[in-house]
Amino acid sequence: MAGADGDDSLYPIAVLIDELRNEDVQLRLNSIKKLSTIALALGVERTRTELLPFLTDTIYDEDEVLLALAEQLGNFTMLVGGPEYVHCLLPPLESLATVEETVVRDKAVESLRKISQEHSPVDLEVHFEPLVKRLASGDWFTSRTSACGLFSVCYPRVSSTVKAEIRQHFRTLCSDDTPMVRRAAASKLGEFAKVLELDYVKSDIISLFTALASDEQDSVRLLAVEACVSIATLLPQEDLETLVMPTLRQAAEDKSWRVRYMVADKFSELQKAVGPEITKNDLVPAFQNLLKDCEAEVRAAAANKVKEFCENLPEDSREQIIMTHILPCVKELVSDTNQHVKSALASVIMGLSTILGKDNTIEHLLPLFLAQLKDECPEVRLNIISNLDCVNEVIGIRQLSQSLLPAIVELAEDAKWRVRLAIIEYMPLLAGQLGVEFFDEKLNTLCMAWLIDHVYAIREAATCNLMKLVEKFGAEWAQNTIVPKVLGMANDPNYLHRMTTLFCINALSEACGQDITTKQMLPVVLKMSNDQVANVRFNVAKSLQKIGPVLDSNALQSEVKPVLEKLATDTDMDVKYFAQEAISVLALA
Repeated sequence: MAGADGDDSLYPIAVLIDELRNEDVQLRLNSIKKLSTIALALGVERTRTELLPFLTDTIYDEDEVLLALAEQLGNFTMLVGGPEYVHCLLPPLESLATVEETVVRDKAVESLRKISQEHSPVDLEVHFEPLVKRLASGDWFTSRTSACGLFSVCYPRVSSTVKAEIRQHFRTLCSDDTPMVRRAAASKLGEFAKVLELDYVKSDIISLFTALASDEQDSVRLLAVEACVSIATLLPQEDLETLVMPTLRQAAEDKSWRVRYMVADKFSELQKAVGPEITKNDLVPAFQNLLKDCEAEVRAAAANKVKEFCENLPEDSREQIIMTHILPCVKELVSDTNQHVKSALASVIMGLSTILGKDNTIEHLLPLFLAQLKDECPEVRLNIISNLDCVNEVIGIRQLSQSLLPAIVELAEDAKWRVRLAIIEYMPLLAGQLGVEFFDEKLNTLCMAWLIDHVYAIREAATCNLMKLVEKFGAEWAQNTIVPKVLGMANDPNYLHRMTTLFCINALSEACGQDITTKQMLPVVLKMSNDQVANVRFNVAKSLQKIGPVLDSNALQSEVKPVLEKLATDTDMDVKYFAQEAISVLALA
Protein backbone atom coordinates (compact mmCIF):
# COMPACT_ATOMS: atom_id res chain seq x y z
CA MET A 1 0.00 0.00 0.00
CA ALA A 2 2.85 2.33 0.90
CA GLY A 3 4.40 1.59 -2.48
CA ALA A 4 1.16 2.46 -4.21
CA ASP A 5 1.02 5.68 -2.23
CA GLY A 6 4.53 6.58 -3.35
CA ASP A 7 3.59 6.03 -6.99
CA ASP A 8 0.48 8.09 -6.52
CA SER A 9 2.38 11.08 -5.23
CA LEU A 10 4.69 10.98 -8.22
CA TYR A 11 1.76 11.04 -10.57
CA PRO A 12 1.34 14.85 -11.00
CA ILE A 13 4.97 15.43 -11.92
CA ALA A 14 5.00 12.42 -14.25
CA VAL A 15 1.93 13.77 -16.07
CA LEU A 16 3.55 17.23 -16.26
CA ILE A 17 6.75 15.78 -17.68
CA ASP A 18 4.74 13.85 -20.27
CA GLU A 19 2.67 16.88 -21.24
CA LEU A 20 5.67 19.21 -21.40
CA ARG A 21 7.38 16.77 -23.76
CA ASN A 22 4.31 16.41 -25.93
CA GLU A 23 4.60 17.65 -29.51
CA ASP A 24 1.35 19.60 -29.33
CA VAL A 25 2.12 23.22 -28.28
CA GLN A 26 -1.42 23.74 -26.99
CA LEU A 27 -1.08 20.78 -24.64
CA ARG A 28 2.25 22.09 -23.32
CA LEU A 29 0.69 25.53 -22.86
CA ASN A 30 -2.27 24.09 -20.93
CA SER A 31 0.00 22.13 -18.60
CA ILE A 32 2.02 25.30 -17.80
CA LYS A 33 -1.22 27.14 -17.03
CA LYS A 34 -2.12 24.33 -14.58
CA LEU A 35 1.26 24.66 -12.87
CA SER A 36 -0.13 26.07 -9.62
CA THR A 37 -2.51 23.07 -9.28
CA ILE A 38 0.41 20.69 -9.78
CA ALA A 39 2.49 22.60 -7.21
CA LEU A 40 -0.37 22.37 -4.72
CA ALA A 41 -0.62 18.61 -5.29
CA LEU A 42 3.12 18.20 -4.77
CA GLY A 43 3.36 20.37 -1.67
CA VAL A 44 5.93 23.08 -0.96
CA GLU A 45 8.88 20.77 -0.28
CA ARG A 46 8.64 18.82 -3.55
CA THR A 47 7.78 21.95 -5.53
CA ARG A 48 11.16 23.36 -4.42
CA THR A 49 13.20 20.21 -4.82
CA GLU A 50 11.63 18.63 -7.93
CA LEU A 51 9.29 20.92 -9.85
CA LEU A 52 11.45 24.07 -9.99
CA PRO A 53 14.70 22.27 -10.96
CA PHE A 54 12.74 20.39 -13.64
CA LEU A 55 11.32 23.66 -15.01
CA THR A 56 14.74 25.36 -14.88
CA ASP A 57 16.31 22.53 -16.89
CA THR A 58 13.59 22.31 -19.54
CA ILE A 59 13.40 25.97 -20.57
CA TYR A 60 13.66 25.41 -24.30
CA ASP A 61 10.26 25.85 -25.84
CA GLU A 62 7.86 27.91 -27.94
CA ASP A 63 7.66 31.55 -26.85
CA GLU A 64 4.01 31.36 -25.79
CA VAL A 65 4.76 28.47 -23.41
CA LEU A 66 7.69 30.41 -21.91
CA LEU A 67 5.52 33.51 -21.58
CA ALA A 68 2.91 31.54 -19.63
CA LEU A 69 5.65 30.06 -17.43
CA ALA A 70 7.18 33.48 -16.68
CA GLU A 71 3.75 34.79 -15.68
CA GLN A 72 2.93 31.75 -13.47
CA LEU A 73 6.22 31.92 -11.56
CA GLY A 74 5.46 35.48 -10.43
CA ASN A 75 2.55 34.13 -8.36
CA PHE A 76 4.41 31.14 -6.89
CA THR A 77 5.62 32.60 -3.56
CA MET A 78 3.13 30.76 -1.35
CA LEU A 79 3.49 27.54 -3.37
CA VAL A 80 7.21 27.28 -2.53
CA GLY A 81 6.66 27.91 1.18
CA GLY A 82 6.28 31.68 1.48
CA PRO A 83 8.76 34.62 1.54
CA GLU A 84 11.62 32.73 3.24
CA TYR A 85 11.89 30.34 0.29
CA VAL A 86 11.01 32.80 -2.47
CA HIS A 87 14.63 32.79 -3.68
CA CYS A 88 14.00 29.28 -5.12
CA LEU A 89 12.05 30.98 -7.92
CA LEU A 90 15.06 32.98 -9.08
CA PRO A 91 16.90 30.31 -11.20
CA PRO A 92 14.02 29.60 -13.65
CA LEU A 93 13.16 33.31 -13.90
CA GLU A 94 16.81 34.19 -14.48
CA SER A 95 16.89 31.80 -17.45
CA LEU A 96 13.66 33.27 -18.81
CA ALA A 97 15.07 36.80 -18.47
CA THR A 98 17.81 35.92 -20.97
CA VAL A 99 15.75 34.39 -23.81
CA GLU A 100 15.63 36.02 -27.21
CA GLU A 101 11.91 36.88 -27.35
CA THR A 102 11.32 40.35 -25.83
CA VAL A 103 7.79 39.62 -24.58
CA VAL A 104 9.03 36.64 -22.54
CA ARG A 105 11.95 38.62 -21.10
CA ASP A 106 9.64 41.48 -20.13
CA LYS A 107 7.23 39.12 -18.39
CA ALA A 108 10.12 37.43 -16.53
CA VAL A 109 11.39 40.85 -15.40
CA GLU A 110 7.85 41.78 -14.29
CA SER A 111 7.67 38.58 -12.21
CA LEU A 112 11.15 39.18 -10.76
CA ARG A 113 10.15 42.73 -9.78
CA LYS A 114 7.06 41.31 -8.12
CA ILE A 115 8.87 38.67 -6.06
CA SER A 116 11.72 41.05 -5.15
CA GLN A 117 9.23 42.76 -2.80
CA GLU A 118 8.80 39.44 -0.97
CA HIS A 119 12.53 38.98 -0.28
CA SER A 120 13.83 40.01 3.13
CA PRO A 121 16.69 42.59 2.97
CA VAL A 122 19.17 39.79 3.77
CA ASP A 123 17.83 37.48 1.04
CA LEU A 124 17.81 40.40 -1.35
CA GLU A 125 21.57 40.85 -0.90
CA VAL A 126 22.38 37.14 -0.79
CA HIS A 127 20.21 35.90 -3.65
CA PHE A 128 18.57 38.68 -5.67
CA GLU A 129 21.34 41.22 -6.03
CA PRO A 130 23.88 38.63 -7.36
CA LEU A 131 21.27 37.64 -9.97
CA VAL A 132 20.98 41.29 -11.09
CA LYS A 133 24.79 41.49 -11.32
CA ARG A 134 24.97 38.27 -13.36
CA LEU A 135 22.36 39.59 -15.77
CA ALA A 136 24.07 43.01 -15.97
CA SER A 137 27.38 41.46 -16.92
CA GLY A 138 25.98 38.71 -19.16
CA ASP A 139 27.56 38.06 -22.56
CA TRP A 140 24.30 38.43 -24.45
CA PHE A 141 22.55 41.78 -24.76
CA THR A 142 19.27 40.03 -23.79
CA SER A 143 20.35 39.51 -20.17
CA ARG A 144 21.79 43.04 -19.94
CA THR A 145 18.53 44.62 -21.12
CA SER A 146 16.62 42.60 -18.51
CA ALA A 147 18.96 43.79 -15.76
CA CYS A 148 18.00 47.43 -16.45
CA GLY A 149 14.49 46.81 -15.13
CA LEU A 150 15.66 45.29 -11.85
CA PHE A 151 18.03 47.92 -10.40
CA SER A 152 15.31 50.21 -9.05
CA VAL A 153 13.49 47.46 -7.11
CA CYS A 154 16.49 46.24 -5.13
CA TYR A 155 18.40 49.57 -4.68
CA PRO A 156 16.36 51.04 -1.78
CA ARG A 157 16.69 47.92 0.42
CA VAL A 158 20.40 47.07 0.23
CA SER A 159 23.50 48.27 2.10
CA SER A 160 25.50 51.27 0.90
CA THR A 161 28.38 49.15 -0.51
CA VAL A 162 25.93 47.14 -2.61
CA LYS A 163 24.22 50.39 -3.64
CA ALA A 164 27.53 51.68 -4.99
CA GLU A 165 27.95 48.47 -7.02
CA ILE A 166 24.41 48.79 -8.43
CA ARG A 167 25.07 52.39 -9.49
CA GLN A 168 28.29 51.31 -11.17
CA HIS A 169 26.51 48.52 -13.09
CA PHE A 170 23.83 50.95 -14.24
CA ARG A 171 26.49 53.43 -15.41
CA THR A 172 28.18 50.66 -17.41
CA LEU A 173 24.91 49.65 -19.10
CA CYS A 174 24.14 53.26 -20.05
CA SER A 175 27.29 53.25 -22.17
CA ASP A 176 26.92 49.66 -23.44
CA ASP A 177 28.03 48.95 -27.02
CA THR A 178 24.61 47.55 -27.97
CA PRO A 179 21.91 50.15 -28.73
CA MET A 180 19.20 47.81 -27.36
CA VAL A 181 20.87 47.85 -23.94
CA ARG A 182 21.29 51.63 -23.94
CA ARG A 183 17.63 51.90 -24.96
CA ALA A 184 16.59 49.70 -22.01
CA ALA A 185 18.78 51.76 -19.65
CA ALA A 186 17.32 55.03 -20.99
CA SER A 187 13.77 53.75 -20.51
CA LYS A 188 14.51 52.91 -16.85
CA LEU A 189 16.60 56.01 -16.10
CA GLY A 190 13.70 58.03 -14.65
CA GLU A 191 12.53 55.12 -12.52
CA PHE A 192 16.05 54.52 -11.17
CA ALA A 193 16.52 58.24 -10.47
CA LYS A 194 13.42 58.21 -8.23
CA VAL A 195 14.96 55.69 -5.79
CA LEU A 196 18.41 57.32 -5.70
CA GLU A 197 19.57 59.83 -3.07
CA LEU A 198 19.48 63.41 -4.37
CA ASP A 199 23.29 63.81 -4.32
CA TYR A 200 23.68 60.80 -6.59
CA VAL A 201 20.93 62.08 -8.86
CA LYS A 202 23.04 65.20 -9.37
CA SER A 203 26.41 63.46 -9.60
CA ASP A 204 25.49 60.25 -11.49
CA ILE A 205 22.12 60.47 -13.14
CA ILE A 206 22.53 63.88 -14.75
CA SER A 207 25.72 62.87 -16.56
CA LEU A 208 24.07 59.62 -17.74
CA PHE A 209 20.99 61.57 -18.84
CA THR A 210 23.12 64.03 -20.81
CA ALA A 211 25.03 61.19 -22.48
CA LEU A 212 21.90 59.23 -23.40
CA ALA A 213 20.16 62.37 -24.65
CA SER A 214 22.99 62.89 -27.13
CA ASP A 215 23.31 59.21 -28.09
CA GLU A 216 23.90 58.49 -31.78
CA GLN A 217 20.67 56.42 -31.93
CA ASP A 218 17.46 58.46 -32.00
CA SER A 219 15.57 55.57 -30.34
CA VAL A 220 17.78 56.06 -27.26
CA ARG A 221 17.55 59.87 -27.33
CA LEU A 222 13.77 59.87 -27.38
CA LEU A 223 13.61 57.63 -24.29
CA ALA A 224 15.90 60.07 -22.49
CA VAL A 225 13.19 62.73 -23.02
CA GLU A 226 10.79 60.55 -21.04
CA ALA A 227 13.32 60.28 -18.22
CA CYS A 228 13.67 64.06 -18.25
CA VAL A 229 10.18 64.42 -16.70
CA SER A 230 11.07 62.22 -13.70
CA ILE A 231 14.49 63.83 -13.21
CA ALA A 232 13.11 67.37 -13.37
CA THR A 233 10.52 66.60 -10.65
CA LEU A 234 13.29 65.34 -8.33
CA LEU A 235 15.63 68.33 -8.60
CA PRO A 236 15.25 71.61 -6.72
CA GLN A 237 14.22 74.55 -8.92
CA GLU A 238 17.63 76.26 -8.83
CA ASP A 239 19.41 73.22 -10.30
CA LEU A 240 17.01 72.70 -13.21
CA GLU A 241 18.38 75.54 -15.31
CA THR A 242 21.95 74.27 -15.23
CA LEU A 243 21.42 70.50 -15.09
CA VAL A 244 18.34 69.71 -17.19
CA MET A 245 17.42 72.61 -19.44
CA PRO A 246 20.44 72.53 -21.83
CA THR A 247 19.63 68.89 -22.65
CA LEU A 248 15.91 69.59 -23.01
CA ARG A 249 16.54 72.55 -25.34
CA GLN A 250 18.76 70.31 -27.43
CA ALA A 251 16.06 67.59 -27.58
CA ALA A 252 13.38 70.07 -28.67
CA GLU A 253 15.55 70.95 -31.67
CA ASP A 254 16.88 67.44 -32.33
CA LYS A 255 17.59 66.54 -35.94
CA SER A 256 15.39 63.43 -35.63
CA TRP A 257 11.63 64.13 -35.79
CA ARG A 258 10.98 61.17 -33.44
CA VAL A 259 12.82 62.92 -30.61
CA ARG A 260 11.01 66.21 -31.27
CA TYR A 261 7.74 64.26 -31.38
CA MET A 262 8.51 62.80 -27.94
CA VAL A 263 9.19 66.29 -26.55
CA ALA A 264 5.85 67.48 -27.97
CA ASP A 265 4.04 64.43 -26.63
CA LYS A 266 5.44 64.89 -23.10
CA PHE A 267 5.18 68.68 -23.15
CA SER A 268 2.50 69.14 -20.46
CA GLU A 269 4.34 66.82 -18.07
CA LEU A 270 7.62 68.65 -18.72
CA GLN A 271 5.88 71.95 -18.15
CA LYS A 272 4.57 70.85 -14.74
CA ALA A 273 7.98 69.42 -13.79
CA VAL A 274 10.04 72.54 -14.57
CA GLY A 275 7.68 75.11 -13.07
CA PRO A 276 6.33 78.51 -14.22
CA GLU A 277 9.52 80.56 -14.58
CA ILE A 278 11.33 78.16 -16.92
CA THR A 279 8.03 77.61 -18.78
CA LYS A 280 7.80 81.34 -19.54
CA ASN A 281 11.43 81.76 -20.57
CA ASP A 282 12.19 78.46 -22.26
CA LEU A 283 9.18 76.30 -22.96
CA VAL A 284 7.03 78.93 -24.67
CA PRO A 285 9.56 79.50 -27.50
CA ALA A 286 10.18 75.72 -27.69
CA PHE A 287 6.43 75.09 -27.97
CA GLN A 288 6.13 77.70 -30.73
CA ASN A 289 8.84 75.91 -32.68
CA LEU A 290 7.15 72.53 -32.25
CA LEU A 291 3.86 74.00 -33.52
CA LYS A 292 5.75 75.21 -36.60
CA ASP A 293 7.81 72.02 -37.01
CA CYS A 294 8.50 70.81 -40.54
CA GLU A 295 7.15 67.30 -39.72
CA ALA A 296 3.38 66.92 -39.58
CA GLU A 297 3.56 64.27 -36.81
CA VAL A 298 5.38 66.71 -34.53
CA ARG A 299 2.93 69.54 -35.30
CA ALA A 300 -0.01 67.20 -34.59
CA ALA A 301 1.47 66.07 -31.25
CA ALA A 302 2.09 69.70 -30.26
CA ALA A 303 -1.37 70.80 -31.45
CA ASN A 304 -2.87 68.13 -29.21
CA LYS A 305 -1.23 69.79 -26.21
CA VAL A 306 -2.30 73.38 -26.95
CA LYS A 307 -5.16 73.47 -24.45
CA GLU A 308 -3.24 71.69 -21.66
CA PHE A 309 -0.18 73.87 -22.18
CA CYS A 310 -2.27 77.06 -22.01
CA GLU A 311 -4.17 75.87 -18.92
CA ASN A 312 -0.92 75.24 -17.06
CA LEU A 313 0.66 78.61 -17.83
CA PRO A 314 1.15 80.92 -14.81
CA GLU A 315 -2.11 82.84 -14.30
CA ASP A 316 -0.63 86.33 -14.07
CA SER A 317 0.78 86.19 -17.61
CA ARG A 318 -1.37 83.44 -19.17
CA GLU A 319 -3.53 85.60 -21.42
CA GLN A 320 -0.64 87.72 -22.64
CA ILE A 321 1.47 84.63 -23.53
CA ILE A 322 -1.42 82.98 -25.37
CA MET A 323 -2.39 86.08 -27.33
CA THR A 324 1.14 87.08 -28.36
CA HIS A 325 2.94 83.74 -28.71
CA ILE A 326 0.54 80.81 -29.02
CA LEU A 327 -2.46 82.18 -30.93
CA PRO A 328 -0.48 83.27 -34.02
CA CYS A 329 0.84 79.68 -34.35
CA VAL A 330 -2.64 78.25 -33.83
CA LYS A 331 -4.00 80.50 -36.60
CA GLU A 332 -1.44 79.04 -39.00
CA LEU A 333 -2.33 75.47 -38.01
CA VAL A 334 -6.01 76.02 -38.81
CA SER A 335 -5.05 76.05 -42.48
CA ASP A 336 -2.30 73.41 -42.20
CA THR A 337 -1.78 71.17 -45.22
CA ASN A 338 -2.01 67.99 -43.14
CA GLN A 339 -5.47 66.87 -42.01
CA HIS A 340 -4.15 65.05 -38.90
CA VAL A 341 -2.67 68.32 -37.65
CA LYS A 342 -5.95 70.19 -38.26
CA SER A 343 -7.93 67.40 -36.66
CA ALA A 344 -5.69 67.32 -33.56
CA LEU A 345 -6.07 71.08 -33.21
CA ALA A 346 -9.85 70.97 -33.72
CA SER A 347 -10.19 68.48 -30.86
CA VAL A 348 -8.66 70.93 -28.33
CA ILE A 349 -9.03 74.45 -29.74
CA MET A 350 -12.53 74.92 -28.32
CA GLY A 351 -11.05 74.52 -24.83
CA LEU A 352 -9.15 77.79 -25.29
CA SER A 353 -12.42 79.74 -25.07
CA THR A 354 -12.77 78.96 -21.34
CA ILE A 355 -9.20 80.18 -20.75
CA LEU A 356 -9.43 83.36 -22.85
CA GLY A 357 -12.93 84.47 -21.85
CA LYS A 358 -15.85 85.88 -23.81
CA ASP A 359 -14.40 88.92 -25.62
CA ASN A 360 -11.25 87.21 -26.87
CA THR A 361 -13.24 84.17 -27.94
CA ILE A 362 -15.63 86.26 -30.01
CA GLU A 363 -12.89 88.35 -31.55
CA HIS A 364 -10.10 85.81 -32.10
CA LEU A 365 -11.37 82.26 -31.75
CA LEU A 366 -14.76 82.35 -33.48
CA PRO A 367 -13.24 83.08 -36.90
CA LEU A 368 -10.97 80.04 -36.40
CA PHE A 369 -13.90 77.82 -35.40
CA LEU A 370 -15.78 78.99 -38.49
CA ALA A 371 -12.84 78.20 -40.73
CA GLN A 372 -12.63 74.70 -39.24
CA LEU A 373 -16.37 74.14 -39.56
CA LYS A 374 -15.95 74.66 -43.29
CA ASP A 375 -12.86 72.46 -43.56
CA GLU A 376 -13.03 69.80 -46.26
CA CYS A 377 -11.92 67.11 -43.80
CA PRO A 378 -14.97 65.63 -42.00
CA GLU A 379 -12.97 64.78 -38.87
CA VAL A 380 -12.03 68.44 -38.37
CA ARG A 381 -15.70 69.45 -38.64
CA LEU A 382 -16.78 66.70 -36.27
CA ASN A 383 -14.20 67.68 -33.66
CA ILE A 384 -15.47 71.26 -33.73
CA ILE A 385 -19.14 70.29 -33.52
CA SER A 386 -18.56 67.77 -30.75
CA ASN A 387 -16.91 70.40 -28.56
CA LEU A 388 -19.36 73.26 -29.09
CA ASP A 389 -20.67 72.99 -25.54
CA CYS A 390 -17.57 74.55 -23.95
CA VAL A 391 -17.84 77.61 -26.26
CA ASN A 392 -21.55 77.77 -25.51
CA GLU A 393 -20.69 78.08 -21.79
CA VAL A 394 -18.39 81.03 -22.45
CA ILE A 395 -20.20 83.12 -25.07
CA GLY A 396 -23.79 81.94 -24.64
CA ILE A 397 -26.18 80.31 -27.04
CA ARG A 398 -27.31 83.54 -28.76
CA GLN A 399 -23.84 84.57 -29.82
CA LEU A 400 -23.08 81.01 -30.86
CA SER A 401 -26.18 80.83 -33.00
CA GLN A 402 -25.43 84.13 -34.73
CA SER A 403 -21.89 83.13 -35.65
CA LEU A 404 -21.66 79.37 -36.05
CA LEU A 405 -25.17 78.29 -36.96
CA PRO A 406 -25.21 79.98 -40.36
CA ALA A 407 -22.12 77.89 -41.17
CA ILE A 408 -23.87 74.71 -40.02
CA VAL A 409 -26.98 75.56 -42.06
CA GLU A 410 -24.81 76.31 -45.07
CA LEU A 411 -23.20 72.88 -44.77
CA ALA A 412 -26.61 71.28 -44.31
CA GLU A 413 -27.65 72.63 -47.70
CA ASP A 414 -24.33 71.98 -49.42
CA ALA A 415 -24.47 70.85 -53.06
CA LYS A 416 -22.32 67.81 -52.27
CA TRP A 417 -24.57 65.17 -50.69
CA ARG A 418 -21.71 63.69 -48.66
CA VAL A 419 -21.26 67.02 -46.85
CA ARG A 420 -25.00 67.10 -46.10
CA LEU A 421 -24.73 63.52 -44.84
CA ALA A 422 -21.89 64.44 -42.47
CA ILE A 423 -23.93 67.26 -40.92
CA ILE A 424 -26.95 64.97 -40.44
CA GLU A 425 -24.77 62.56 -38.53
CA TYR A 426 -23.70 65.34 -36.15
CA MET A 427 -27.26 66.57 -35.63
CA PRO A 428 -28.19 64.47 -32.56
CA LEU A 429 -24.92 65.55 -30.94
CA LEU A 430 -25.62 69.17 -31.75
CA ALA A 431 -29.22 68.90 -30.54
CA GLY A 432 -28.05 67.47 -27.22
CA GLN A 433 -25.64 70.38 -26.74
CA LEU A 434 -28.02 73.16 -27.75
CA GLY A 435 -31.19 71.94 -26.01
CA VAL A 436 -34.74 71.36 -27.24
CA GLU A 437 -36.05 74.95 -27.47
CA PHE A 438 -33.12 76.16 -29.49
CA PHE A 439 -33.31 73.07 -31.69
CA ASP A 440 -37.00 73.61 -32.45
CA GLU A 441 -36.41 77.23 -33.29
CA LYS A 442 -33.36 76.84 -35.53
CA LEU A 443 -32.76 73.31 -36.68
CA ASN A 444 -36.07 71.47 -36.81
CA THR A 445 -36.97 72.71 -40.30
CA LEU A 446 -33.59 71.53 -41.56
CA CYS A 447 -34.17 68.03 -40.22
CA MET A 448 -37.57 67.84 -41.90
CA ALA A 449 -36.18 69.21 -45.19
CA TRP A 450 -33.69 66.34 -45.37
CA LEU A 451 -36.59 63.87 -45.42
CA ILE A 452 -37.46 65.04 -48.94
CA ASP A 453 -33.89 65.30 -50.23
CA HIS A 454 -33.40 63.95 -53.77
CA VAL A 455 -30.61 61.59 -52.62
CA TYR A 456 -31.83 58.38 -50.98
CA ALA A 457 -28.83 58.14 -48.60
CA ILE A 458 -29.78 61.54 -47.17
CA ARG A 459 -33.42 60.56 -46.72
CA GLU A 460 -32.34 57.36 -45.00
CA ALA A 461 -29.89 59.17 -42.69
CA ALA A 462 -32.54 61.83 -41.92
CA THR A 463 -34.95 59.07 -40.84
CA CYS A 464 -32.32 57.58 -38.55
CA ASN A 465 -31.56 61.09 -37.22
CA LEU A 466 -35.24 61.59 -36.26
CA MET A 467 -35.17 58.37 -34.25
CA LYS A 468 -32.08 59.53 -32.32
CA LEU A 469 -33.69 62.93 -31.67
CA VAL A 470 -36.84 61.29 -30.29
CA GLU A 471 -34.68 59.14 -28.01
CA LYS A 472 -33.02 62.36 -26.78
CA PHE A 473 -36.06 64.64 -26.44
CA GLY A 474 -38.81 62.09 -25.62
CA ALA A 475 -42.11 60.85 -27.06
CA GLU A 476 -44.12 63.92 -26.09
CA TRP A 477 -41.82 66.18 -28.09
CA ALA A 478 -42.12 63.78 -31.03
CA GLN A 479 -45.91 63.81 -30.84
CA ASN A 480 -46.05 67.61 -30.94
CA THR A 481 -43.27 68.42 -33.37
CA ILE A 482 -42.24 65.50 -35.52
CA VAL A 483 -45.13 63.07 -35.98
CA PRO A 484 -47.64 65.55 -37.54
CA LYS A 485 -45.06 66.66 -40.14
CA VAL A 486 -44.05 63.10 -40.98
CA LEU A 487 -47.66 61.95 -41.35
CA GLY A 488 -48.44 65.00 -43.50
CA MET A 489 -46.03 63.64 -46.13
CA ALA A 490 -48.30 60.63 -46.64
CA ASN A 491 -50.37 62.72 -49.04
CA ASP A 492 -47.41 64.04 -51.01
CA PRO A 493 -47.80 63.69 -54.79
CA ASN A 494 -44.25 62.28 -55.03
CA TYR A 495 -44.35 58.55 -54.18
CA LEU A 496 -40.74 58.70 -52.87
CA HIS A 497 -41.84 61.15 -50.19
CA ARG A 498 -44.83 58.97 -49.35
CA MET A 499 -42.40 56.08 -48.87
CA THR A 500 -40.25 58.24 -46.57
CA THR A 501 -43.31 58.53 -44.31
CA LEU A 502 -43.32 54.74 -43.99
CA PHE A 503 -39.57 54.62 -43.31
CA CYS A 504 -39.97 57.25 -40.58
CA ILE A 505 -42.84 55.35 -38.98
CA ASN A 506 -40.67 52.20 -38.96
CA ALA A 507 -37.90 54.08 -37.18
CA LEU A 508 -40.09 56.07 -34.76
CA SER A 509 -42.67 53.47 -33.66
CA GLU A 510 -40.49 51.95 -30.96
CA ALA A 511 -39.23 55.27 -29.60
CA CYS A 512 -42.75 56.80 -29.60
CA GLY A 513 -44.39 53.85 -27.86
CA GLN A 514 -47.66 51.95 -28.30
CA ASP A 515 -50.11 54.77 -27.77
CA ILE A 516 -48.83 57.19 -30.43
CA THR A 517 -48.13 54.33 -32.87
CA THR A 518 -51.64 52.85 -32.57
CA LYS A 519 -53.61 56.10 -32.54
CA GLN A 520 -51.66 58.30 -34.94
CA MET A 521 -49.33 56.25 -37.13
CA LEU A 522 -51.26 53.06 -37.77
CA PRO A 523 -54.30 54.73 -39.46
CA VAL A 524 -51.95 56.46 -41.94
CA VAL A 525 -50.14 53.21 -42.79
CA LEU A 526 -53.44 51.37 -43.29
CA LYS A 527 -54.77 54.12 -45.52
CA MET A 528 -51.63 53.93 -47.68
CA SER A 529 -52.37 50.29 -48.44
CA ASN A 530 -54.63 51.59 -51.21
CA ASP A 531 -51.82 53.58 -52.86
CA GLN A 532 -51.63 53.31 -56.66
CA VAL A 533 -47.88 52.69 -56.61
CA ALA A 534 -46.92 49.08 -55.91
CA ASN A 535 -43.64 50.15 -54.25
CA VAL A 536 -45.63 52.05 -51.65
CA ARG A 537 -48.03 49.11 -51.10
CA PHE A 538 -45.29 46.55 -50.48
CA ASN A 539 -43.58 49.03 -48.12
CA VAL A 540 -46.90 49.23 -46.24
CA ALA A 541 -46.65 45.44 -45.74
CA LYS A 542 -43.04 45.81 -44.54
CA SER A 543 -44.02 48.66 -42.19
CA LEU A 544 -46.87 46.66 -40.67
CA GLN A 545 -44.42 43.82 -40.05
CA LYS A 546 -42.00 46.27 -38.38
CA ILE A 547 -44.52 48.11 -36.16
CA GLY A 548 -46.57 44.96 -35.41
CA PRO A 549 -44.64 44.09 -32.21
CA VAL A 550 -45.35 47.60 -30.82
CA LEU A 551 -49.13 47.29 -31.37
CA ASP A 552 -51.52 45.45 -29.04
CA SER A 553 -53.09 42.17 -30.18
CA ASN A 554 -56.52 43.75 -30.58
CA ALA A 555 -55.29 46.26 -33.20
CA LEU A 556 -53.33 43.50 -34.93
CA GLN A 557 -56.35 41.25 -35.30
CA SER A 558 -59.02 43.83 -36.09
CA GLU A 559 -57.08 46.38 -38.20
CA VAL A 560 -53.75 44.96 -39.43
CA LYS A 561 -54.82 41.45 -40.36
CA PRO A 562 -57.59 42.41 -42.86
CA VAL A 563 -55.27 44.85 -44.66
CA LEU A 564 -52.45 42.31 -44.94
CA GLU A 565 -54.87 39.67 -46.20
CA LYS A 566 -56.06 42.10 -48.88
CA LEU A 567 -52.45 42.89 -49.86
CA ALA A 568 -51.69 39.14 -50.01
CA THR A 569 -54.08 38.92 -52.96
CA ASP A 570 -52.59 41.98 -54.72
CA THR A 571 -51.89 41.87 -58.47
CA ASP A 572 -48.22 42.74 -57.86
CA MET A 573 -45.85 39.86 -57.05
CA ASP A 574 -43.71 41.83 -54.57
CA VAL A 575 -46.71 43.19 -52.66
CA LYS A 576 -48.05 39.63 -52.32
CA TYR A 577 -44.68 38.30 -51.15
CA PHE A 578 -44.13 40.95 -48.44
CA ALA A 579 -47.75 40.75 -47.24
CA GLN A 580 -47.46 36.98 -46.81
CA GLU A 581 -44.12 37.36 -45.03
CA ALA A 582 -45.65 39.91 -42.62
CA ILE A 583 -48.60 37.58 -41.91
CA SER A 584 -46.26 34.71 -41.01
CA VAL A 585 -43.85 36.86 -38.94
CA LEU A 586 -46.71 38.42 -36.95
CA ALA A 587 -48.37 34.98 -36.66
CA LEU A 588 -51.68 36.27 -38.05
CA ALA A 589 -52.39 33.28 -40.30
